[in-house]
Amino acid sequence: MNPPPAPPHNRPAATTHGAGQTVDEGKGRIFPCEQCGADLEFHIGQQSLKCPFCGFAKQLEIVEDKAVAEQDFHAMLARLAELRAAGRSDAAETSEVRCDSCGSTVVFTGTLTSKECVCCGSPIQRENVHTAENRVPADGVLPFHVEQRQAAENLKQWVGSRWFAPNDFRQRGVQGRFNGVYLPFWTFDTMSANRFSGQRGEHYWVEEGQGDQKRRVRHTRWWPVSGNFQRFFDDVLVCAATGLPKSVMTSLEPWPLATAMPFNQQVLAGFFAQTYAVSLDGGFAAAKERIDAAIAQDVRGRIGGNEQRVDSIHTRYDALTYKHLLLPVWLLAYKYNEKTYQVVVNACTGEVQGERPHSWVKITLAVLTVAAAVAGFVLFVNR
Repeated sequence: MNPPPAPPHNRPAATTHGAGQTVDEGKGRIFPCEQCGADLEFHIGQQSLKCPFCGFAKQLEIVEDKAVAEQDFHAMLARLAELRAAGRSDAAETSEVRCDSCGSTVVFTGTLTSKECVCCGSPIQRENVHTAENRVPADGVLPFHVEQRQAAENLKQWVGSRWFAPNDFRQRGVQGRFNGVYLPFWTFDTMSANRFSGQRGEHYWVEEGQGDQKRRVRHTRWWPVSGNFQRFFDDVLVCAATGLPKSVMTSLEPWPLATAMPFNQQVLAGFFAQTYAVSLDGGFAAAKERIDAAIAQDVRGRIGGNEQRVDSIHTRYDALTYKHLLLPVWLLAYKYNEKTYQVVVNACTGEVQGERPHSWVKITLAVLTVAAAVAGFVLFVNR
């Protein structure tokens, strides 16, 4: 993050709201230090709010009897449809918020909900975006647990382990600025009821030909198979932000979702945050792809045999629920030979995934080496 600005001592009057301070008719929030008036930020090591100037620390306000609960998928879709019929969209809107530290106007566009003031660097958040009545509210959040220096060390090791990357890239490493960001995710639970039909292929061998031409030939006998089964899917995860490669975000799994806390805006202090750009029904469409792929694999296992033909699969998704979660990542964009690449670090587990350049010389040499080894083996066998 950028170096913090000087602590403000003469703040304009604002309305106090809980542990924070609401400005501009509830659109923005900061968390003022009770000792010096500077803006508190979430401290990863202490898992609390801390002043970057005087060191004052404040524990997070956690409601003990509140839990991260599953939500009814179809009920929420019906509610959103009612809001749209009444002319109330759930699309993220542009809004202007006054920075309470320097008085500048901070513009929030699209899905961004938490940022730094471009004039003084103070952290500021849009208020009530994650709990707005016309949007799907956030149910839970996983706080940052991996600090920036650890993320940088993990990235260094990741770069060094990319064997097919150019040598100068591996030696020089990645140069860029980390941004701590809370990204929106959907999780889905469902009990699937599945009915399938297909064919099981059993291999058998027959000797064909005469004399020197005699050889064993493999044949396949097919048997019809059908059945039905249930399978429960728990916390199928879908990133609800756009602009990041889907394969990269999937590779960051697993996340310690069981440790998520009920949504608390305090843990966003000092970090960027976004709300969802992928709708709830769009999120389930993406989750359904993962669910259906797992069911198809399960069907092949149930058909059994040496080969399988799947003729049909019919699935019903019962007891469908969702959660809207904010998960923390360290994001970094860097350039290599004028091309931009993105790297993402799971800020709970430290897992690093991302894009990187490839050395086509190394890849070509590896392919040639494998081809030569295969050719040598074939010659040895046929000797």
